[in-house]
Parts: sequence; structure tokens; C-alpha cells
Amino acid sequence: MEISQTGIDFIKKFEVLKLYAYRDSVGVPTIGYGHTKGVYMGMAITQKQAEDLFQEDVTPIEKMLNGMGINFRQGQFDALCSWIFNLGQGKFNSSTMKRSIVAKKADMDITDQMVKWYYAGGKPLLGLKRRRCAEANMWLGREVYYVDAKGKICKR
Repeated sequence: MEISQTGIDFIKKFEVLKLYAYRDSVGVPTIGYGHTKGVYMGMAITQKQAEDLFQEDVTPIEKMLNGMGINFRQGQFDALCSWIFNLGQGKFNSSTMKRSIVAKKADMDITDQMVKWYYAGGKPLLGLKRRRCAEANMWLGREVYYVDAKGKICKR
């Protein structure tokens, strides 16, 4: 299975293309669509290089998910690709969410775990709350989670 164009567009919407290196919310040098490996401040890339780096970052995620032996629906696969793209395979592998997926728990149990990951540098970020809700909704294939006016994650 591969990430769909919907999943690619989803990640790119949250990552936002930057052709010049910048420091992310926790100070990590980043470029392109959230790429961090080998990035240094002052670095510049082209749109084509950003696309190549994006594919370089997504491919191992697809491979890992396919290696789990789980028959994901496309929305579930896309949601996990986004979550792992943002947080990394290490956090996924040690997460209660992964254990819930492997144990074939109910979708709401899985997404309740998914939406808990909205901290960066020890601080809650509103943008990450929105992303986690959108990923959970993608997993479910329907709108359930949202962030209210006070920044709290809620369910419909």
C-alpha cells in the first residue's frame, strides 16, 4: 500500500513548503516539507529537491506500515503516514496507539490515543491539536474530533 494523493496533500498542507532552512518549533533545522536529516541553517533547495526529500521521508514510513501485516483502509494508512511523518517512527513504535492497532482495538480507542500527541518541546501547540484531530478524522473517515474555541480537543 502507498500513501494516496489525499494523504500527500494532507501532510504538505500541515508541513508547508519552505525552500530555505528554518528552525521548527523546537529549534531543529528544517527545510522543504518538514525534512530534517542533514539540514543546516543557510541551506537552500529547489521545489524539485523538496519533492525528492518528501518522497525520501515518506518511503520508509510506507515500508514500515506495510511490514506490520495489517490490512489498513486507505484513510487509516494516510493518517498514520502523516502522524509518523510528523513525530517519527521511534515515537510510533513506542506508542500506546501502535499497541492498540496491533491488538485490533476499536477505531475510537486508537484515535483517542492518536490525538494525545500535540506537544512539541514540552508545550502544547494548537496547530498540532488541529493536525491530530484531522488525522484522527481521516482514520475514522468521518468528522468526530475538533478543537474548540478554547483550544480543547473535543468529540462530536
